[in-house]
Amino acid sequence: MNRVRLLVLNAALGPLDYSVPKGMRVEPGSVVIAPLGPRTVTGIVWDEGRLPGKQVDSNKLRPIREVVDVPPLSAPLRRLIEWTAEYYCAALASVARMVLSSGGALGGPTTMTEYRLSGGLPERMTSQRLAAIETLEDEQGTIRELAGIAGVSEGVLRGLVNQGVIEPVMVAIDRPYPQADADFHQPELSLDQRAVAREMVDAVAARSFAPFLLDGVTGSGKTETYFEPVAQALRMGRQVLVLLPEIALTENFLSRFEQRFGAAPVQWHSSLKSTERRRAWRAIAGGPKGGGAQVIVGARSALFLPYADLGLIVVDEAHEISFKQDDGVRYNARDVSVMRARFEGVPVILSSATPALESLHMASSGIYKKLVLPSRFGVAEMPAIKLIDLTIEKPANGRWLSAPLIEGIAARLAAGEQALLFLNRRGYAPLTLCRNCGHRFQCPNCSAWLVEHRLSARLACHHCGLETKPPEKCPECGEADCLVACGPGVERIADEVAELFPEARIAVATSDTLGSPERAAEFIAQAEAKAIDVIVGTQLVTKGFHFPELTLVGVVDADLGLEGGDLRAAERTYQQVAQVAGRAGRGAKPGEVLLQTRHPDAAVIAALANGDRDAFYAAETEARRDAGAPPFGRWAAIILSSEDEREARMAAARLGDCRPVQDDLYILGPAPAPMALLRGRFRYRFLVNARRSANLQKALREWIGAQDFPPGVRVGIDIDPYSFV
Repeated sequence: MNRVRLLVLNAALGPLDYSVPKGMRVEPGSVVIAPLGPRTVTGIVWDEGRLPGKQVDSNKLRPIREVVDVPPLSAPLRRLIEWTAEYYCAALASVARMVLSSGGALGGPTTMTEYRLSGGLPERMTSQRLAAIETLEDEQGTIRELAGIAGVSEGVLRGLVNQGVIEPVMVAIDRPYPQADADFHQPELSLDQRAVAREMVDAVAARSFAPFLLDGVTGSGKTETYFEPVAQALRMGRQVLVLLPEIALTENFLSRFEQRFGAAPVQWHSSLKSTERRRAWRAIAGGPKGGGAQVIVGARSALFLPYADLGLIVVDEAHEISFKQDDGVRYNARDVSVMRARFEGVPVILSSATPALESLHMASSGIYKKLVLPSRFGVAEMPAIKLIDLTIEKPANGRWLSAPLIEGIAARLAAGEQALLFLNRRGYAPLTLCRNCGHRFQCPNCSAWLVEHRLSARLACHHCGLETKPPEKCPECGEADCLVACGPGVERIADEVAELFPEARIAVATSDTLGSPERAAEFIAQAEAKAIDVIVGTQLVTKGFHFPELTLVGVVDADLGLEGGDLRAAERTYQQVAQVAGRAGRGAKPGEVLLQTRHPDAAVIAALANGDRDAFYAAETEARRDAGAPPFGRWAAIILSSEDEREARMAAARLGDCRPVQDDLYILGPAPAPMALLRGRFRYRFLVNARRSANLQKALREWIGAQDFPPGVRVGIDIDPYSFV
């Protein structure tokens, strides 16, 4: 190759041609550094003829500067980049950047300095030094990391370094990982589990694309079952990717994985240090042998890592909406996982107790192979579900728990068992207002109320992240001590439980309190040790956790998810409530679920109470069919935004005037988005409904690509949207 076309990792530049210096070896997928004006850019050598661009005379081409010392990106991964960009109407370079998201993996030092206790003592002992020495006995890391673990300042530790109490240690950043053993511990599986596992194991052995929907009730042992095809991939020396929807679930999974395979998997998520990301990226690209990465567990971004020899993909809790990326490249990791498995020629397992309606439709169409685990493992039984009609069993004024739910909690506490209360609303209260003038505290950057968080003494916007201290006086009328909390969040429910049961040990479980794997691990350890009596949590506690002594689940407001005009509101409500109900009675003791509702006759609530999932999904399927909604039709959202409201409105109007006219395409809008102001930008929205016969992406590209938008206007396209704000 004497000339190549590079996919440069800058969407504004487009593909660029370069010459290849004599003696330099490149191939499709090679990562290279090339000059661009006075600077350099990173690019990927692409397959000839697959990128657009004008042919430039060879004499005018500048030479590539260097080839980065990483394995070339494989052909299946390059095809996945192309497919993702095409399907989600994204720039090819933006997708490719996700593959090379760990910048440190492409270069930089191969060693780093960490610190550990030397065994010596300081000349003068202080309380802080003593606390650090006791806490850091088995720890090693950077000064900053150790300071965080010990809860002392970095200066305290540097003083101990100067006295030789803490010593530096040089470590290799790319050191090998402990290797998992496929046969370390073989669990006893039920007949159903063995039959299901055999089909998946055979598919891994066959080395061919095979999509499975693993549909098992909560507590049926889906994880233990899909560990069998994971073991088969390990025996074959191949890599496995397991996607989890939440970082907080990682710690629980790591523990179960290590019990089964004798070593922890490689992690990939946003909480990793840059050195950890570099180590993981290079071990994944280098392959599973010789201390490389065998099994990778991670968030959705792990899907785009450069696996050397992928043999299996598992998407756990595959129904979860957190697999959908809401900014940048707006992809759904569940669906892209299936495409990556197809390009790689490997099986993919979508595991869920409450599959997405789209996944069930693919299974009923014969595209996915449905594997069913119909009952809980061992002696555990599904919990009984009872409705509490809040129009009859009204909580006391200023309270949110009804008498039957309070009695249920009391009975569990008296028996030494645990209870879980679910409300999918973070913080203390969703709205704060002034009792004197009625002023409502709203985010200045978003069309959203500020949420009160009493645990951290702040008012916060859950959309842009703005935080502020609650004011001493109303900013509108100047009245002091006048703020009133309206409505409940989990912190308010926890306060109510504490007042009712002052002896109970209560834990609030949300993304605010379990925002890191370490915090999640501490929570799990306390719950398993029965150091917690009542858990009050959001959707974070609806999945993945297994506490044998948890026998009561109370859903504080089963109707909350039905509010608003979300296409999937009923489905999400069913999934969330069914999942949190599944936390009850997972051990030998029977469980009970109490649902507080004001609409006991609503179809989704009745289906939950009757345990009739199939009837609910059948009715929901017909409603979607009638509306031409997914999976029978296609949706796309177009958002135009600007810091200038008039500029956004005019740009949306001009785009609306040029809308395509097609029989199989229906375009609604423009209209102000439900979240009309977000992060300081005014937003206007189109919603496109397309029949399956329409070439939706082509129509959108031609429609939007023909427009000339002002520099201040951003245009975002969301294919298969999950958020309608």
